[in-house]
Parts: sequence; structure tokens; C-alpha cells
Amino acid sequence: QVQLVESGGGLVQAGGSLRLSCAASGRTFSRYAMGWFRQAPGKEREFVAAINWTDDNTHYADSVKGRFTISRDNAKNTVYLEMNSLKPEDTAVYYCAADYLGGTGWAPGEYDYWGQGTQVTVSS
Repeated sequence: QVQLVESGGGLVQAGGSLRLSCAASGRTFSRYAMGWFRQAPGKEREFVAAINWTDDNTHYADSVKGRFTISRDNAKNTVYLEMNSLKPEDTAVYYCAADYLGGTGWAPGEYDYWGQGTQVTVSS
């Protein structure tokens, strides 16, 4: 069982930056692939970024590639999402998710555990 708690969301102007954190409980964090997803009002949850558990290989959605960076610190049981050059269309609730022994999958169904989400609002 893994519990995930996101933090770091907020209101930022377009062009600004935010750093999201996701703290995980449990002793086997290092064996989980971790992903970030987002959901805007009236839209389906969409993949943002993922990092695997073996060699920190990463995968990004085209919409965030070059602007967002996912990383992890296994000693702190935490995964991060550094978001730069934010756009109003990045506004959404951001969720982190964990996939035991997983890769860098983009499908929500691949992930076993989810956090409650943190709101990110980008003003124009």
C-alpha cells in the first residue's frame, strides 16, 4: 500500500514556474514508477510525465516537453514536477500516481495508486 500526497500547486502568471512535489509513504518507493497526470474542468485526465523505477528513464507528453521536468529522490520518497514557461492551458488539478515495477506508461489504468491532487492555475 502506498499513500501519495501532492503539494506545491498554486496561482501563477503565464510564463512563470512552479515545482510540484509528491511524497509517498511506504518502504518500497524505489520500486515504483511514478507519473504525473492532470485534469482540467470538463476534460479527461491526461498524462503529463513519468519516470521509471530502474534507471530514471523519463517520458513526457508533447504538450509539456521542454518545459516540464520530472525527477525523483528515493531517499526522500518524493517525486517532483518542475514546471517552467507555464501557459493558461496548463491550468488543471495535477495528480501523481505510482505503478509498482512499472515503466513510463501514459495510461492512467497502468497506475496502482493515486494522490488527491493539487490545483495549478495559470493566469494570462
